[in-house]
Amino acid sequence: MSPAPAANTSTRPAESRTALVRRARKINRVLAETYPDARCELDFTNPFELLVATILSAQSTDKRVNLVTPELFRRFPDAAALAGADREELEELIRPTGFFRAKTNTLMGLGVRLVDEFGGEVPGTLAQLVTLPGVGRKTANVVLGNAFGVPGITVDTHFGRLARRFGWTEQTDPDAVEAEVGELFPRKDWVMLCHHVIWHGRRRCHARNPACGACPVATWCPSFGEGETDPEKAAKLVREPRG
Repeated sequence: MSPAPAANTSTRPAESRTALVRRARKINRVLAETYPDARCELDFTNPFELLVATILSAQSTDKRVNLVTPELFRRFPDAAALAGADREELEELIRPTGFFRAKTNTLMGLGVRLVDEFGGEVPGTLAQLVTLPGVGRKTANVVLGNAFGVPGITVDTHFGRLARRFGWTEQTDPDAVEAEVGELFPRKDWVMLCHHVIWHGRRRCHARNPACGACPVATWCPSFGEGETDPEKAAKLVREPRG
């Protein structure tokens, strides 16, 4: 790990566009080395399963969703089965993910729309995906990038937080973050960039008390010092995502 820099100050010199791009890409390279197994942490075998799992992950955790989906997909393996689901049965299955009544409405509506408008298949374009119940740009980009191999940037809470801490953007609107960060990286890198950043956000760069002293990209982070800088104390803050 590179030596930790001094904490950021208001006298930090302005950064040129070229320097920003180089720094951003350096951070991504180091995160790729740090998290070689980075991937979507939702379990799925096809686009339909990923779409449903991503909808369920709202206000929940990937680990919790992964505990629910095996039985869910055994009982409701496709859009047609979901469209004709028994509401009480579906609610009970997804109850552990939270907001289960609202999610049941969304999933049943999703099944109907997929059957009626897309022949039961999950569409492979952003424009089509965002017309579906419960699907915004974030969910659509998760599905496109991980099930269809279509480049996209998924701006969840972790990605947005780290993009601002890294100084890649000052935007808070997810669409604006997506646009600005996308300009710093080649399209071919977008999907894995998201995995690297999200894994880092879940494991080290926490919303509260980030593990700055145990951060592999501290040298290139203008927000170093927002969290614990002592290496030994910071190492104790590194953790796997909660279940």
